[in-house]
Amino acid sequence: MSTCASELAIMLSGAGNATGAADLLCGRLDSVSNEIIDTSNAVNSTYLLFSAYLVFAMQLGFAMLCAGSVRAKNTVNILLLNVLDACTGSLFYYLFGFAFAFGTPSNAFIGKQFFGLKKLPQTGFNYPFFLFQWAFAIAAAGITSGSIAERTQFVAYLIYSAFLTGFVYPIVSHWFWSADGWANAGRNTSEWLLFNSGVIDFAGSGVVHMVGGVAGLWGALIEGPRRGRFGDNRVDIRGHNASLVVLGTFLLWFGWYGFNPGSFTVIDKTYGPSGSINGQWSAVGRTAVTTTLAGSVAGLTTLFVKYMKTRQWKAMDVCNGILGGFAAITSGCSVVDPWASVICGLISALVLIGGNMLAEELKFDDPLEATQLHAGCGAWGILFTALFAREKYVNEVYPGRMGRPYGLFMGGGGSLLAAQLWRF
Repeated sequence: MSTCASELAIMLSGAGNATGAADLLCGRLDSVSNEIIDTSNAVNSTYLLFSAYLVFAMQLGFAMLCAGSVRAKNTVNILLLNVLDACTGSLFYYLFGFAFAFGTPSNAFIGKQFFGLKKLPQTGFNYPFFLFQWAFAIAAAGITSGSIAERTQFVAYLIYSAFLTGFVYPIVSHWFWSADGWANAGRNTSEWLLFNSGVIDFAGSGVVHMVGGVAGLWGALIEGPRRGRFGDNRVDIRGHNASLVVLGTFLLWFGWYGFNPGSFTVIDKTYGPSGSINGQWSAVGRTAVTTTLAGSVAGLTTLFVKYMKTRQWKAMDVCNGILGGFAAITSGCSVVDPWASVICGLISALVLIGGNMLAEELKFDDPLEATQLHAGCGAWGILFTALFAREKYVNEVYPGRMGRPYGLFMGGGGSLLAAQLWRF
């Protein structure tokens, strides 16, 4: 700085050299500006990578949850399936999945660039973004492993995992998250929006949880119930280790702080005048709060409702309730107030309990209640967003469109509700 001042003083003294002074000053300002941009990119990349690591930690949560919820004799098998989700998902999402999901420019149905990460990195599509999206893809696959636990052939599961992470999940995520996707609320501003709104599924109640839950539904239906689960000589098949279930739940809870807040993908972004507290960093914090409240309220609601029914306090019921609340709030976590997330959690617990009662009546066997939890509560989360999304938050998270619809109960009309229902 002192050298710059000395050089500038010489140029401005006497007859001076105004052009030289201007070049020197602008050069120094450009250098500072570039350093700020580099720092911002580094901060955003670090934030996204950390979020990806948190989401990947959910694989351990799924593994512990599955291991504790099945019989002891099937523990090693279910753990192997969870490990294979990560390995198989890595290869097939790298080769095909990321391109189908985010390869742009493309059409509204499927991406067609970036196969094998060709042409990466580039602006908006770098390696941290790929890693974050890969963690989501294997999370969707991990959901289904619980639905079909204890009766799945090893080779068949490998084929399923590759197909889901390499083709099915990427296409769905392209529809709702890619800038080219036909239902994305954040589509390119030059393109039309579904019901002038698009579908708000911020972190994937539908894209991740419903996809995994519905895949699990079909898998469980095709394979049928476990031997002895229903019928005249009915056996009450229970998980063998509640400690693993609780450990898995807390690991998933921890990972959800990357799943939901991390879906902003950047944190260094202002919503108002520079220097104010109103920025993406504040929205990230609010999203973490809404996530926490929804899961906590869902867990408490499940505990007391189940107690009134069975007169027993069950840790596994609470754990599933918590996860159901998280699955539901994932869609609207960034665009609702904390008080609304309490309602989300309360109703998600009732959806889960009702789903379990229906599954029992229909003799549907899902050892981890994954279909009821992820598909049922995920569907409620999509509807919840349409009812409670706040105008201010919607415009901050999805900028660039004047008069964008928001939650029906918040005075935003029915367009967002129509888009969310169309999503089904």
